[in-house]
Amino acid sequence: QVQLEESGGGLVQAGGSLRLSCAASGGTFGSYSMAWFRQAPGKEREFVAAVSRSGDNTYYADPVKGRFTISRDNAKNTMYLQMNSLKPEDTAVYYCAARNGRRSSRIDSEYDYWGQGAQVTVSS
Repeated sequence: QVQLEESGGGLVQAGGSLRLSCAASGGTFGSYSMAWFRQAPGKEREFVAAVSRSGDNTYYADPVKGRFTISRDNAKNTMYLQMNSLKPEDTAVYYCAARNGRRSSRIDSEYDYWGQGAQVTVSS
């Protein structure tokens, strides 16, 4: 069983950048497909980005495409989300998630393990 912990959230002005990290422990990190989701106040949790086990394949939600970059370093048991050109509508709690199995997914119910979340607030 893997444990996940997010870090790197905070307050930033619109147009700024942040990098989130997700550190994994207790499992074989390279065997998990990974993803980021987010949940804004009063809204449902939504898919942000996913990365395959090797890191070779990445997937993005349309609202973040071209601004966010997901990556992973299996040697460091860590996944990242580089967020550029941030907008107020990116304000949310960001969660990292891990999934047993080979195939990446955009569906949160298909993920087996979750972090506690990191708050990202973008001011206008």
